[in-house]
Amino acid sequence: MTKHSTQFVDIENARVDEQRKVMQEIIDRGHCPFCPENLALYHKQTNELEGDHWFITKNQWPYKNTKFHYLAILKRHAELVSELTNEEGAELIQLLGQLEKKLGVKGGGFAVRFGDTNYSAGTVKHIHAQFIVPDIEKDDFEPVRFKLGKDKAEKQSY
Repeated sequence: MTKHSTQFVDIENARVDEQRKVMQEIIDRGHCPFCPENLALYHKQTNELEGDHWFITKNQWPYKNTKFHYLAILKRHAELVSELTNEEGAELIQLLGQLEKKLGVKGGGFAVRFGDTNYSAGTVKHIHAQFIVPDIEKDDFEPVRFKLGKDKAEKQSY
């Protein structure tokens, strides 16, 4: 079994003030916001799809220039890809395929955030996938930016 951190969020990777406020509350309470018993305390979006191992929900703080931005969150606490079972991995792909069909999207991207947030640039230390579709029909469209790696200035601050 992999040893996990006891701090489950990285507030330095938060993108907006409301998100930072929620992250501070999570730090103060000391629990993982993506574990099922805690999710409803912080995440105000409903589940769109659910399997035995994962659920998919809208991202509460979607990236700029997205038409759709969803999170697939593992129902048990894990932080690394190597901790996933074959069944969990297969179900993730199956559910993302269902979401793609449900939304009728022509394309997009997905990425899995895992492990050390200095590398993943994630805010939550609980393995999760981002399902992102850009809003290319928007008049003032700009590409969606997905960050990996914490800025050097941020890393030096702790």
